[in-house]
Amino acid sequence: MLQKLFGFDPTQHKLRTEVVAGITTFLTMAYILAVNPGIFSALADQGMPTDAVFTATALAAVLGTLIMAIFAKKPFGLAPGMGLNAFFVFTVCLGMGYSWQFALTAVFLEGILFIILSLFKVRELIANTIPVGMKAAISAGIGLFIAFIGLKNCGIIVADQATFVALGHFGDRATLLALIGILLTGMLIVQKVKGGILIGILVTTLLGIPLGVTNFNGVVSAPPSIAPIFMKLEWHNIFTLDMLIVVLTFLFVDLFDTVGTVVGVSMKANMVDEEGKVDGIGRVLMSDAIATTAGACLGTSTTTTYVESAAGVGVGGRTGLTALVIALCFALALLFSPFFLAIPAAATGPALIIVGVMMCSNVLKVHWDDYCEAIPAFFTMILMPLCYSISDGIMLGIVMYVLMNVSAGKRGIAKISPTMWVLFAIFILRYMQKSL
Repeated sequence: MLQKLFGFDPTQHKLRTEVVAGITTFLTMAYILAVNPGIFSALADQGMPTDAVFTATALAAVLGTLIMAIFAKKPFGLAPGMGLNAFFVFTVCLGMGYSWQFALTAVFLEGILFIILSLFKVRELIANTIPVGMKAAISAGIGLFIAFIGLKNCGIIVADQATFVALGHFGDRATLLALIGILLTGMLIVQKVKGGILIGILVTTLLGIPLGVTNFNGVVSAPPSIAPIFMKLEWHNIFTLDMLIVVLTFLFVDLFDTVGTVVGVSMKANMVDEEGKVDGIGRVLMSDAIATTAGACLGTSTTTTYVESAAGVGVGGRTGLTALVIALCFALALLFSPFFLAIPAAATGPALIIVGVMMCSNVLKVHWDDYCEAIPAFFTMILMPLCYSISDGIMLGIVMYVLMNVSAGKRGIAKISPTMWVLFAIFILRYMQKSL
């Protein structure tokens, strides 16, 4: 039964190992239950209840990971992705001025496109057309953007009329708590403590009680209703250029993140063939695509495969049974909504900063001695936090990539794929439209 459902073979796998692996992965990624509602709280004034987002986050994780467990039979956990949630809130809604219903529709359309691309097995082909250096720059840039949001939410970085940004006041209790949280979480990560980010959030939250920063209104209760955000899709703007840009950005960021995560974690677990190909990757990507579509219907941003799955794989998780345990843990967490929703920004901010550090490791994959690659990569990374926009960083980075390689002559032009030419044209039209 277990073998048929989850690919668990008693002759090769141990039940206890799979269970421990599932719990380990949950502990490393459970921070999303606090961080995702915290990010979406910026949309509370626009009618998107933060408590409903908590429930949607947990349900999306449960549903997506169950699909991975049964359909793909792989030990990967899924949940609303970091970076993509920031793009949803701070770029699409607060930056571009669109409603959260518009953004949910874009996520839904992205999921449908992913399902189609997965069916025709072209998702991997699309990923291969984008230069490795640009993929690395996008990941690192999102890391910088997430870290900047964390620093801002903690009060460590504040607005300044003369210099745009400045250092915050360390005498503020919330800022002081955030600094403690950064040091604590960083030390846990340095010591390779499993679930270090989640432990950092929990301890910082508890330290915030005597400081008057954390205010609990209970620990256990029935999950908040998702009725205010369930199936709230908006169709009247789907044929606009902005919708195309938003969907493509969701599409490509999720594409790079998922393919990179699946291949990287699978290689760590020796779950690849001699050519480095992941067995059953088509089912993994299809599971991810279905989870994204379902997550949009539930009322949250793109649901994606988590790199934290490497933690469970590292302790021996190899089958869908590991994913089942992850899903069950997220389902149990639904009962603790008052606790997760009471966690202050001073406790989730350090998690954003540390996750940002982790994402920046990809910068090593950029060939900095090749300026046709280095200049576009730098623009991509630096413009995301400075423009407060992931999409502007990606779009201007790709525009710069094409222009730099064209300036290099035949050698550079030969490196530009048809997909990059199409994206270049779309993005140029986009900025021309904004300039008019």
